[in-house]
Amino acid sequence: MKSGKIVLVALIALAFLGAPGTRQTGAKPVMAHYMPWYESEPFSGYWGWHWSMNHFNPNTLNTNGYPEIASWYYPQAGPYDSADPNVLEYQVLLMKLAGIDGVIADWYGADNFNDYALINQRTADVFSYLQKAGLQCCLCYEDATIRNEINGSFLAASNAVSHAQLTMLYAQSNYFALPNYLRWNNMPVLLNFGPQYFTSPSQWFSIFSGLNSTNFPAFFTEDNRLSIAQGAFDWPPMWMSATNNGVVTDAMMQNYLSGFEQKAAVGSWPAFISTAFPRFHDIYQQAGGSASYGYLDDQSGKTLTENLTHAITNASIIVQIATWNDFGEGTIIEPTVNGVSGCALIDTNESTTEYGYTDLGIVQNLRRQLLDPAFPYTTNDLTLPLQLLSLRERFGASNPVVSAELNRVFTNIVSGKLTLARRQLNGVQSGVPIIYDVALTNNRLQLAIGGYLSQNGVQIETSSNLLNWQTVSALEVSTNQPVFNTAISLGPAPSFFRIQE
Repeated sequence: MKSGKIVLVALIALAFLGAPGTRQTGAKPVMAHYMPWYESEPFSGYWGWHWSMNHFNPNTLNTNGYPEIASWYYPQAGPYDSADPNVLEYQVLLMKLAGIDGVIADWYGADNFNDYALINQRTADVFSYLQKAGLQCCLCYEDATIRNEINGSFLAASNAVSHAQLTMLYAQSNYFALPNYLRWNNMPVLLNFGPQYFTSPSQWFSIFSGLNSTNFPAFFTEDNRLSIAQGAFDWPPMWMSATNNGVVTDAMMQNYLSGFEQKAAVGSWPAFISTAFPRFHDIYQQAGGSASYGYLDDQSGKTLTENLTHAITNASIIVQIATWNDFGEGTIIEPTVNGVSGCALIDTNESTTEYGYTDLGIVQNLRRQLLDPAFPYTTNDLTLPLQLLSLRERFGASNPVVSAELNRVFTNIVSGKLTLARRQLNGVQSGVPIIYDVALTNNRLQLAIGGYLSQNGVQIETSSNLLNWQTVSALEVSTNQPVFNTAISLGPAPSFFRIQE
């Protein structure tokens, strides 16, 4: 029994948690473009290219004491692995609380070539967690993979279309059939970066011909619509920077966005997807690779606010935010650490101040203003996923009792029970038990016990004067939720209960 860890319940002051705020999904889904390609040494045993770009060494600390990575920005969760279940849990909870409806994953097929199979497995991993959080998923297929596989002698050019048919059949079996896969007009939504290899509509018709009729996709290409596609999606227009000393101005960006929508209107596209983006600030040149694609200023949040407002309020069927986590190109809205420079270099074009929860706060505010007036969450709520991640990493799998309680925290956050989740997290973090779900019905008291519980069990004691205590129950602690239930004699004297480890 540990001393000093006592939780007291006075029946004269029972507190009941109110019903959680409910979230109503807007008619137009807001999806975040997601990169499932990160590999970290603590999890996978090595640092993947997207953190190092064969130039930076994450095992070396920069002047701020942070690992050196291939980005101007440093993730709040640290340089993570896209297969780490704790990170996936953290990310989907952030999305849920930010008002994001799901993920459009950058997908390269399932072939065992380059890192495509690894990215495919990580795509399946994040889709699984999205489903647990009640969020949607979608694919953005990179058909440039076909050219890469041909150049790498993995695939013969004569087999390109038939091979892509197999890739789509794989997508049908493993992704389109998911209950949370994004659909429009009963068709699974499929984006394509390009097309870059299959440029003929007839090729795509052949590629999709093997699919079930219910899975012929709502197909969207980049910038321009192929006749087989429903429409297209826009993307940060960094190619425009070539005419302006490497910088895309706000006026240039607005001109591009209006031009894209004019193409959709003039071409009578059945639909289009609008993309919002916070900034563009890549690290490619500093990593010793290709030249930079250019620079798009954040404008202290104005860029994302303008783009997202426009995307939500125009005639598009889906809003895409680009991106959740492309750290190499600096388009992330995933929280970054405040006041540090992520990489080892000093950026002369921009302050080293990071963005924290700023971008997600913008998403929250615009969702509440333009899509869902009842959306209940604020930036203060966005701290909960990081607290949960920290406790997952602190306890690992060594304490199954704590792990089970943290599982209940995840469920409570997803369900909107944030007050309860916060109490649970604080209890685990402080190393003390907590009481919740207190109910008094027909002279019976019932309460749940959570927070931090040692594996030695807990004792329930009662008193009428707070001086003399008597043990009324000893509960074994397991991965199941400990619940205490007892009859109460209502009378002039109060009844007090406490829990002691």
